Amino acid sequence: MFLLEIESEVAMHGLINRSIQSYVCDNYGTAVWDAVVNKAGLEFTEFEAMLTYPDALTPAVLDAAAGVLSRPRSELMEDIGTYLVTNPTFEAVRRLFRFGGVDFQDFLHSLDDLPDRARLAVSDLHLPKLELRALADGQFSLICGGDVAGFGHVMMGILRVMADDYGALALLEHSGETGGIETLSITLVEADFAEGRHFALGASAG
Repeated sequence: MFLLEIESEVAMHGLINRSIQSYVCDNYGTAVWDAVVNKAGLEFTEFEAMLTYPDALTPAVLDAAAGVLSRPRSELMEDIGTYLVTNPTFEAVRRLFRFGGVDFQDFLHSLDDLPDRARLAVSDLHLPKLELRALADGQFSLICGGDVAGFGHVMMGILRVMADDYGALALLEHSGETGGIETLSITLVEADFAEGRHFALGASAG
């Protein structure tokens, strides 16, 4: 059963903050990132991927980026999720998800184990808890919890890309947040809607 009490981590892994930095720099340029750094009041200009940072820095950077770009934070976070599984620099992230199953439904059922699989790759990386709940035929709820509000929107971006990756037609909706718990509604309309993107176990596969 999903634990409503979310375990608080004392520090945010640098990989998470670095991915936000990379998203802003790749899509908007370093000048915009510099503006985000200034708005967030950071005392440095770059995050180091393998360091840890105080939890408060991550929402501060997200809020600053949303302000500088004049975009809702939820929309920005969904774009970051999309970026993480489409940008070639983060191919390892896509592979982490694709190892979850041979089709989109298998992939969905594997999400409960995603935090544990992520820790196999990076032992001190703590992702938010996830729980998939199967409802009626082809309908699911994904329960997301975490220290950073809005992680469910990141998962929305990831799920949209992964549905395409598997060639599935899926309808996704963010159903809201209560007490730090976000719920995503997923309807799998057609599992084999289109040809999926090639994936193989070998590290060189693209």
